[in-house]
Amino acid sequence: MFNILMIGAGGFLGAISRYLLSSWVGQRLGRTFPMGTFAVNILGCFIIGLLMTLFTDKLLMSYRWRLFLIIGFVGSFTTFSTFEYETGALLHDGEWFMAAMNVVLSLFIGFIALKAGEILARSIYKPW
Repeated sequence: MFNILMIGAGGFLGAISRYLLSSWVGQRLGRTFPMGTFAVNILGCFIIGLLMTLFTDKLLMSYRWRLFLIIGFVGSFTTFSTFEYETGALLHDGEWFMAAMNVVLSLFIGFIALKAGEILARSIYKPW
C-alpha cells in the first residue's frame, strides 16, 4: 500500500507541475504550435534520463524513491497522450506541417534531452 501512496504523491506533484509549466509556456509563446506540451515532454525526457542514470548507474536509491520520482512524478508530468491529441487536432485543422514538426521535433529533441540527462548525471556524480 505504501508503494501506491508513493506513486500517487509523485503523480500529484507531476500533474500539477505539468499543468503549471505547460500553461506558463503556452501563455508566453502562444498556442499556434503546442509549445507547452512540447516543453513538458522534452523536460520529462531530460529528467528521466538524468534520474534513471543516477539511480541505476551511480546512486543506490531506494525502490520507493524510484516509484515516487519516475513512475509517479515523471509519469504524470510527461504528456504523450496530450501530444498525440494535439497532433491529431493539428491534422484535423489541416495543419500538416505543424503536425509533422510536432512529431519530428518531439521525437528527436526528446531523445537528445534524454541523452543530455544521462550525460549530466554521469558528470555530476563520480564515485569516491
